[in-house]
Amino acid sequence: MFFDTDKLFTIGQFAKLHEINKKTLMWYDEIGLLKPAVIKENGYRYYNFQQSSILETILMLRELNVSISEIQNFLKDRSASSLENLLTNKIIELDDTISHLKAIRNVMNNKKQDMSIINNLDISDLSIIEKSEDHYFVTVNTSYDIPFEKEIEMIVDETKKYQLHRLHDASYGAMLPVENLYDGSLDGYSKLYIELPFPIQKKGLHIQPKGTYLRAFCKGDWNNLPDRYQEILAYAREHDLQFYGFAYEKGINEVVIDSLDDYITQIEIPIKME
Repeated sequence: MFFDTDKLFTIGQFAKLHEINKKTLMWYDEIGLLKPAVIKENGYRYYNFQQSSILETILMLRELNVSISEIQNFLKDRSASSLENLLTNKIIELDDTISHLKAIRNVMNNKKQDMSIINNLDISDLSIIEKSEDHYFVTVNTSYDIPFEKEIEMIVDETKKYQLHRLHDASYGAMLPVENLYDGSLDGYSKLYIELPFPIQKKGLHIQPKGTYLRAFCKGDWNNLPDRYQEILAYAREHDLQFYGFAYEKGINEVVIDSLDDYITQIEIPIKME
């Protein structure tokens, strides 16, 4: 099939050919982005065949959120290298956006799973679960002499290092060393953690290993946790379970409650397997 490259298109025909509104072409003309090839004495605008590729490039770049000024600069110096550089930068930006959206999706899935757990939850239940993959945590050290406000500040600072736009782009909680659990130091937390919603290979991350875990829940404020840990330890002795590593705590319903009396903490502790 051959096209008549000398054919002129009215503004309506050209807009229809490229599936855009005539007003878009009029605006592009007004700002000097794409002017008609011919404007006749009666004021009618006409575009030629060669302008189709230019318009398609403009539409592609606009879809990539390239600014009008960037497109204008490119069109003033149109070349393979300038388009390559422009697209390279936009692909990097697009990849960042995709990564962020994937992270948000993971967070949403986790929240959905938390709500499913809550809807079917027996608070007194203790269960053995399998975690099928490693989870990656950013951690900050904590101690009795660090004020709560300072801990929050430390966590927020860490989120900025890992392309997290805000704290709620990730799950977060506290870590209690298992040796403290066995020693009776049931409030001896050593770290706060942020669970990254995407795998990342970076030094300094804590890996929550895949494997077998005991999962339990505690309702109410954090003062109730020591008693719950006593129940967990009694269950472990009864069933000959040996813990290792850390007890991982996180709140799972803070977004749907009005009082700490209804707060639910999920506890997961890895179990040594023979």
